[in-house]
Amino acid sequence: MNSLKKAQKDEMATSMAVLALYDGGAEISSGQINTLLEATGNTEVEAFYPIIFANFLSNPEKVAQLITTPGGPGGAAGGAGAAAGGDAGAAVEEEKQEE
Repeated sequence: MNSLKKAQKDEMATSMAVLALYDGGAEISSGQINTLLEATGNTEVEAFYPIIFANFLSNPEKVAQLITTPGGPGGAAGGAGAAAGGDAGAAVEEEKQEE
């Protein structure tokens, strides 16, 4: 933790608060996140983090989706298509035409 920058620590503390609220079945709101941050001694977290996290993660289904699919699709797929012969763009184009 000592090697993390302040912004990274703030994000981690807020993320852990959201996960704790989700795990406990509590409402995920900026007020609840702030309450949990204060209770755990994370009083120097920038005020905008709980607001942003609450706006994005207020729906428990969204939190569950993020837990089950960490990291998202990643950026390697575009490079892999080009390395495989560049046909990836053609496949996407064909797919759009079919719709």
